[in-house]
Amino acid sequence: MNMSIREIIDKEEKELISKEVLYDLPEWFGMPESTQEYVDDAMDKPFIACFVEDKLAGYVVLNATSEDCADIFVMGVKKEFHRKGIGKKLNEAYEQLAGKLGYTYSQVKTVKMGHYEQYDRTNLFYKAMGYKELECFPTLWDEWNPCQIYIKYLGA
Repeated sequence: MNMSIREIIDKEEKELISKEVLYDLPEWFGMPESTQEYVDDAMDKPFIACFVEDKLAGYVVLNATSEDCADIFVMGVKKEFHRKGIGKKLNEAYEQLAGKLGYTYSQVKTVKMGHYEQYDRTNLFYKAMGYKELECFPTLWDEWNPCQIYIKYLGA
């Protein structure tokens, strides 16, 4: 499998990539207004995409939550590429970029384990990437979607 990872700078390309991936994942990104917010808000953030044989496979967007902590703002891998190591490669590229930009920590927010099967898989993915549970905010988003925050030390 010929895989390439590259940073995306062009805003039009960011928009096309975001839409193609997120619209392929309605189980995670099924609310059109929220999905559009992810697309719009990613435009001015560091953005990494993965391609397999020149076909878009997934992407990740880096956000800053503080001077020391980067945040996985959004990450998605198209369904046909699930369980093929794409998420791991994107996470590695994200962590490398975060370190290069001077961040010592990374965090990610997702729905707490035990509420939806698709988010249980998301939680297991981040745990496999070395993230640790930091805190759960039961009503940050709403009572049906308790916000679990994971954190990872990236090094000095």
